Amino acid sequence: MSLTLHYHPLASFCWKVQIALLESGTPFTSEIVNLGDDKSRSRFYDLWPLGKMPVLRDDKRDRTIPETTIIIEYLDRYYPGAQKLLPADEEQRLDARLWDRFFDFYVQQPMQRIVAQQLRPEAERDPRAVPESTSTLQTAYGMLERQLATRTWAIGESFSLADCAAFPALFYSDTVVPFSKTHPKTAAYFERLVQRPSVARVLDEARPYFKMYPFKDALPARFL
Repeated sequence: MSLTLHYHPLASFCWKVQIALLESGTPFTSEIVNLGDDKSRSRFYDLWPLGKMPVLRDDKRDRTIPETTIIIEYLDRYYPGAQKLLPADEEQRLDARLWDRFFDFYVQQPMQRIVAQQLRPEAERDPRAVPESTSTLQTAYGMLERQLATRTWAIGESFSLADCAAFPALFYSDTVVPFSKTHPKTAAYFERLVQRPSVARVLDEARPYFKMYPFKDALPARFL
């Protein structure tokens, strides 16, 4: 098989690419990266010395592709599904890229900053991290609530790159700064995402690893 995704089932950015691959129906092989194992870590760093997951390896084209958005654009160009994740219309394509960046920068990153504080010894925590990140997430939820007022998916009526980015960002952010009771349109959008078969499969693969998540007690019982 030409494509191999190097990833970890718990990692939110990895989910984004998994969803894209499953939505497209493109055949691929998965290789879990265990950074705690010397051999696994060494193999991954030989492939991508920066050590950030996920990474897609395409043996057929002899390409190693990092960075989630680039991976999905690569798949859309060389291994497209029945419905492309980047719209053909240029205006919609820009919207897909914009909201992809929105979820990565203004939902994923502040969420991860809060989680990172939880993993650090108390003496090493940044006292500004949680309040700043909470404020960013609350602003992002408000913007998303307005965006979804007239749309089924992030940019319209078709599932796109932006929606691949949305689910992992919202899944974990709801455990640190909940939106379900305060932002009804965002909560309804999240439920639509949960119903996608691609998302269900990603959750099934991640479930055995949720015990490792620092905010596991905040995960809804239906996901455990």
